[in-house]
Amino acid sequence: MEAVTGRSVYGGIAIGKLSVLRREDTTVKRIRTEDYKAETERFHKARKDAKKELKVLYDKALKEVGSINAMIFEVHRMMLDDPDYVEAVENTIKSQKINAEYAVASTGDNYAEMFMGMEDEYMKERAADIKDISNRVIRVLQGKNSDGEGADTHVILLADDLAPSETVQLDKSKVLSFVTMGGSSNSHTAILARTMNIPALIGVDYREDFDGKLGIVDGYRGKLIVEPDEDTLKVYEKRMASDRERKRLLEELKGKETVSTGGQKVNLYANISGVSDVVTALQNDAEGIGLFRSEFLYLENNTYPTEEQQFGAYKSVVEGMAGRPVIIRTLDIGADKKADYFGLLHEENPAMGYRAIRICLDRPDMFKTQLRAILRASYYGKVSVMYPMIISVSEVQRAKNLMEEAREELSQKGIPFGKVNEGIMIETPAAVMISDLLAEEVDFFSIGTNDLSQYTLALDRQNAKLDAIYDPGHPAILRMIEMVVNNGHKHGCWVGICGELGADTSLTEKFLKMGVDELSVSPSYILPVRERVRNI
Repeated sequence: MEAVTGRSVYGGIAIGKLSVLRREDTTVKRIRTEDYKAETERFHKARKDAKKELKVLYDKALKEVGSINAMIFEVHRMMLDDPDYVEAVENTIKSQKINAEYAVASTGDNYAEMFMGMEDEYMKERAADIKDISNRVIRVLQGKNSDGEGADTHVILLADDLAPSETVQLDKSKVLSFVTMGGSSNSHTAILARTMNIPALIGVDYREDFDGKLGIVDGYRGKLIVEPDEDTLKVYEKRMASDRERKRLLEELKGKETVSTGGQKVNLYANISGVSDVVTALQNDAEGIGLFRSEFLYLENNTYPTEEQQFGAYKSVVEGMAGRPVIIRTLDIGADKKADYFGLLHEENPAMGYRAIRICLDRPDMFKTQLRAILRASYYGKVSVMYPMIISVSEVQRAKNLMEEAREELSQKGIPFGKVNEGIMIETPAAVMISDLLAEEVDFFSIGTNDLSQYTLALDRQNAKLDAIYDPGHPAILRMIEMVVNNGHKHGCWVGICGELGADTSLTEKFLKMGVDELSVSPSYILPVRERVRNI
């Protein structure tokens, strides 16, 4: 028996045969040719065929994982039309008098290397996209099938990394789990894996000789166990059975109120990152959306998303929730979430730098585009908006003024919109300390315990070396939460928690005693939290 550790991107347990993904050999030979025009034509035909394949993949992903997660294939199609990329391939064919396959491979490698050399993590991940589209064009040029049948039945798939196109092709009836050496928790593949509900690990240093052996993926502890002994296998089989029974019992809580035995009601909402997550939220019986992270629209785009694009996404979520409340957080970009077209400069301490509301107030036209889209979506259901990273009353007032301007602009054009309540995220110690003043400006507070914890404890929550002392349930944090609840209630604000701490059932009773009105958690935590509340 051998155990290898990694990082989990989706929890759960899978037991089955390990299968190492072996891709077709795409080795490209350099062949000299005098007829560069013919090779250029071959390249353009292959590029068009590759775009057709991506359209098929987009349609498939649209059905399986929703429009936002399918957008990567639209992005890939746009990348194949990028004039710089196309011109680079054409020039390589012409200047070096070589075959199209080699020119595409060479250009793809150069672009990927350029992206990997960037400091921005988001841009680094685009290297995989460049390689993906280049390999697709090469396979078309070589006459090979770009999208194979995938893995054998019931396997745990091992790969060095998975391109987005490979991930969406995974047949859930065949693949029990996937384990990769590369990837990141914010990569397209990780997001798709969570959406597809496949237990998955990244950063696992597996070996080729694992192929064909029995394995266990422990998505809770981030472990891959190879050739488990009989006792270990029995333990995990019992855990799987226990997981199934636990899920069955939790299913019985659907449709029931989130209310304690003493009659105290708490609203139990879901945190979502995209339109497709609404399905998961409803499947887990969320009473509303407490945190809709709007930045996904900006991160998946090559330029600022239009008002229509944003309106379409927000409207889909609002209509999907069928009358249940939806709270949309305005753009929270910066720190570890960046898009190249924002032109954000390198910062020594980005978590405390130019981000979130600071960018929005600095770029009012961009901000009002989002506010108008949110207002228009409010015509179709119950919508609230909340502003992130607030540290002062003046910031709130400026945001409210821009919201009012957005209302006036829509009114002048005769575009309908509904009533939108305005709230803020409490995620800085400054906001906690002046929460009595802030409460006079807004309708509600939502406490973002993730950032509040790292700012208060002076601990970088991304630093693995600090895991042992990182304590989001620190007494200082709990006192801050209680202070915010008291100040909010004194001035007519309801108060919720949308950070990970809201899903910590060991603290649920404390939160109820403090008077927390709402808990917003990842969809998979909704029923466990409801169970805890109903037992208090």
